[in-house]
Amino acid sequence: MGITARDVKELREKTGAGMMECKKALEASGGDFNKAIEYLRQKGIAAAQKKASRLAREGIVSSYIHMDKIGVLVELNCETDFVARNEEFRQLAKDIAMQIAASNPQYIKREDVPEEVINKEKEIYRAQITGNKPPQVMEKIIQGKLEKFFEEMCLLDQPFIKEPEKKVKDLITEKVAKFGENIIVRRFVRFQVGQSE
Repeated sequence: MGITARDVKELREKTGAGMMECKKALEASGGDFNKAIEYLRQKGIAAAQKKASRLAREGIVSSYIHMDKIGVLVELNCETDFVARNEEFRQLAKDIAMQIAASNPQYIKREDVPEEVINKEKEIYRAQITGNKPPQVMEKIIQGKLEKFFEEMCLLDQPFIKEPEKKVKDLITEKVAKFGENIIVRRFVRFQVGQSE
């Protein structure tokens, strides 16, 4: 019996695996759904794996323009084009683009901040601390200021503009749980009229 597009679609909805993987799995298992799901699990493609370690190669580029003065392009990745076409995923990309327009982050995550930038910030904070404080107190103050720096400069650490009690990374984590796929902000660019490079 031939594998129909409907069979592929059905397997895809059950597993979250890509279209070609589902087609291969059905062909390899002679059209048997349970064997196809097992095949996908063995190949490590089905959505049963740990999400954060999975490759996110699908997704969309979303944009946001604010009053013709600020423009943002953001690439948001997921694992399947099935999720990429989902309206809620697209809204997430729009929200992230709006966040970037409003909050002007310089980095996606704190791990992206170069070591020399962190060291320079620490130097500035050290110079700002007045009085003769013990080293452990100074380190605590510097760490607190550094956390604030990450919240301002790193997209994932920023309070989400629509729900400030939640960070952008929390918003993404919620969607990862909902869609059962890894979601990554791959890159972004922000333009502002009159702003030099």
